[in-house]
Amino acid sequence: MTSTQPDVRFWFDPVCPFAWMTSKWVRMVQDQRDYEVEWRFISLRLLNKHINYDEHFPPEYEAGHTAGLRLLRVCAHVRDEHGPEAVARLYPAISKRIFDVDPVEVSPEEQPARTRETVTAALEECGLPVALADHLDDESRDEQIQAETDEALALTGKDVGTPILHIAPPEGAAFFGPVISRLPSEEQAGELWDHVVGLATFPGFAELKRSLRELPQLRALGVSEEEAGVAEDWHGGSRRQKK
Repeated sequence: MTSTQPDVRFWFDPVCPFAWMTSKWVRMVQDQRDYEVEWRFISLRLLNKHINYDEHFPPEYEAGHTAGLRLLRVCAHVRDEHGPEAVARLYPAISKRIFDVDPVEVSPEEQPARTRETVTAALEECGLPVALADHLDDESRDEQIQAETDEALALTGKDVGTPILHIAPPEGAAFFGPVISRLPSEEQAGELWDHVVGLATFPGFAELKRSLRELPQLRALGVSEEEAGVAEDWHGGSRRQKK
C-alpha cells in the first residue's frame, strides 16, 4: 500500500503492558485489512516528569518508566538510521521479551542491566547493529521523544496514558486506548476494530470509560490466555496512588 499518510498512527511506550496488548490486536487488524501503521513514541517517564514517583506510584514504577524512556532513545536512533519499518520490527522484539516471558523480579538496581540485555537481544533478532544499545543513555533524543509525546497529547488531551491511536490522520479521530486485557480471536479482531472506530469517529463523541481493569493476559504478569486477570481500579487512567 502506498499513501501519503498511514491508515493508523500508534503511540507506544515499550514498557506499557496495555499498549503491548493493544498493539498485538492492531497488528492482527493490520494484516486482515492491509493497513499501514506508523509506530510513534510516547514516554510514560516524560509524561509523568512533574510527578513525585515516591508519593504517587507503586515503588517499581520509576525504574520501569525510566527503562521505557531509555528504550525509546534506542528506537529513535533506529528510526533515524534505519527507517520507520525497522521500528515496526523492533517494538515487538523488545516488548515480547518484557511481557511474553515467565515472571521475572527485577529490582530498580538491576533494571539498567536488564534493559540493555533486552534491547541487545531485540536488535540482534531484527538484524540491526547491537551497538545501537549504546544509545540507552543518550539524552540527545529526549527532545524528539518529548515532542512526539506532546503531539499525542495535543490530539487527545492530557488526562491519558498509553497507547494512543490516530485513525486516518491527519483529520481522523485520535483517542487513548482502547485498553484491552484479553486478545481477541482472529474472527473478533476486525469486529472489535469496527466498533471502536465507529464510536470514536462519531461526531461529538468524547469519552467512554471505566476505571476497573483486569490484569492483561501476559505471561510476565502471571496471567495465562485461559484465565482472567485480577481487576484493579486504575483511577485517573493509571496506578497513581494519590490524586
